[in-house]
Amino acid sequence: METSLPEHIREFGRVAQDRFERLGGPQESSLPAERDAARRELAAAALTEIGAAEFDVRHDPEDRLAGAVVARAAGAALLPYPVVEELTAIDGARLSLVDPRIPRVDHGDLGGRWLLADLDGTAYTATLGPRRPAKLGPFLVAAADLTPAGAVTRADLALHLILQSWRILGALERVLEITCDHVKARTQFGKTLSEFQFVRFTVADAGVTLRGLEELAKFSISRWRGDTDVVGWTDALMLRIKAAEAGVAIMRTSHQLLGALGFCDESDISVIDRHLQPALRLPESVEALSLRLAPEVGAGHVETLFS
Repeated sequence: METSLPEHIREFGRVAQDRFERLGGPQESSLPAERDAARRELAAAALTEIGAAEFDVRHDPEDRLAGAVVARAAGAALLPYPVVEELTAIDGARLSLVDPRIPRVDHGDLGGRWLLADLDGTAYTATLGPRRPAKLGPFLVAAADLTPAGAVTRADLALHLILQSWRILGALERVLEITCDHVKARTQFGKTLSEFQFVRFTVADAGVTLRGLEELAKFSISRWRGDTDVVGWTDALMLRIKAAEAGVAIMRTSHQLLGALGFCDESDISVIDRHLQPALRLPESVEALSLRLAPEVGAGHVETLFS
């Protein structure tokens, strides 16, 4: 079975990543953006330059695939901007998925309109507070005064979960690349870390996890429809759970192999890990998402190799 993306979509993804990386990546773009809001304006300009603002990810399959590779490229370059929230905007308002009990919005301090929604489909307007300095999730802001404002369709929720998983995929690919470069260069007891069997097996496991996530991401985006029913919703939940679990596993592997260096902001690993936490943990934990998936499994909505 041919599971590769169309060549023109892959080429667009390469163009998007090249444009994003010209901003400087974690060290010259994301890290300074924690202190200088102008850095995020540069990220917004880069998205506009590649035409992402014109995507119709809900109605055009080509735009939907392009949106997926843009989200992946944004993750790989750690673009300090709410890319998925803009791609899934509703009537010009960025869509952010939240837990209404503890509502937090990544990049919520940016100007413009926001629409919040929980995974039950209830939409909210809210007052978004100022950004406070924080190590984990440095762009998170608290939301208050949540007021129900209609509903968001299950299809829109599913699309957001899918595209966020593509963003996580891109970030984890960059993490594994950095880790591989480190174990090839770092020497211990007279040989590089990559020559130790334990290290080889550990990196191989991470690579297999990542490739599995990639295939599931392509499968899920290919099956999404604007009239998504329980099957599309189930796909999105499964992908989002897989993305979060892969993120925890691969970040753990990276920190294990880089040691103390991985916890210093002089290393891209530290910056990626801190900025990726909201995507991995919001709007709900893996455990909560699994509880949502369980009834779908019981109802026979999960497709497998076996009838």
